[in-house]
Amino acid sequence: MTAMTPDVWLPFPAEEIEGLPDCFRYRLWDGEDAFPADPADCVFYVAPYMKSPEVTVRPLAAMAAVQVVQTLTAGIDHVLGGLGDLRPGVRLCNAAGVHTASTAELALALTLASLRGIPGMVRGQDREEWRSGFYDALADKSVLIIGYGSIGSAIEDRLVAFECGPVARVARTARTGPRGPVHALADLPGLLPSADVVILVTPLTEATRGLAGADFLGRMKDGALLVNVSRGPVVDTKSLLAELESGRLRAALDVTDPEPLPAGHPLWHAPNVLITPHVGGSSSAFEPRAKRLLARQLTRFAAGEPVEHLVLITE
Repeated sequence: MTAMTPDVWLPFPAEEIEGLPDCFRYRLWDGEDAFPADPADCVFYVAPYMKSPEVTVRPLAAMAAVQVVQTLTAGIDHVLGGLGDLRPGVRLCNAAGVHTASTAELALALTLASLRGIPGMVRGQDREEWRSGFYDALADKSVLIIGYGSIGSAIEDRLVAFECGPVARVARTARTGPRGPVHALADLPGLLPSADVVILVTPLTEATRGLAGADFLGRMKDGALLVNVSRGPVVDTKSLLAELESGRLRAALDVTDPEPLPAGHPLWHAPNVLITPHVGGSSSAFEPRAKRLLARQLTRFAAGEPVEHLVLITE
């Protein structure tokens, strides 16, 4: 009697991923209503990308044999609600590095577009209006990056070519990085007043939920730009709307709270705001990098080696 081949659930067809070990049965599931097989036979679950938390966690309660849950995002907040259904010892891994280049690109694009008035120029083009004038440059602007991990570091790498002013870095805890000191979150009150551009790239945790609230925003200098490429709930929407409607601050948001932003929401038409629909990681760079990550992870898993990007182990 032979042992049953264990299942791996993937959101991509297995034949599209080079280098997968042949010791698993690969099941394709990208959040559809019907499961591709019995979830109880799955040992390695790759969560669908950009699906709701309700969809993402739906099979977890039945995955009695699962050993690894792998997200295709750097953030893990969309799967946390289902971890309580898992047995102890299940490893949760994120996709650190997969979205680094793409998200850093968008953070820079949002910053440049907002400072140079590109949204207004696009509206002017639609109306055949020649909107000449004097616009801000990124050059010489001071920048504060909040969430100085791999993406935050990649954002700073890209800022260098634009001759911006001093860059301040903030992470959960203070440390010394290759480019200089990294401050702790507790240092924010003293850093915010001097920043022309504040870029949020922090994960969503209990410590960062509502981080950019009334006090935070109130400490930003007049005319400063808030760029959010992290998670919508890191910013308190009501407090941000008050600052935008007063004309004191500007914002460029790839994520919002609520999300998707519903029709009729006042944030759509607030002054001095640029909104993109959570596309920081959704670029041509995503799929090849995600597939390379999965091939590496499953090769390590098949060989009994430690998987990469371990975030937590269920208890």
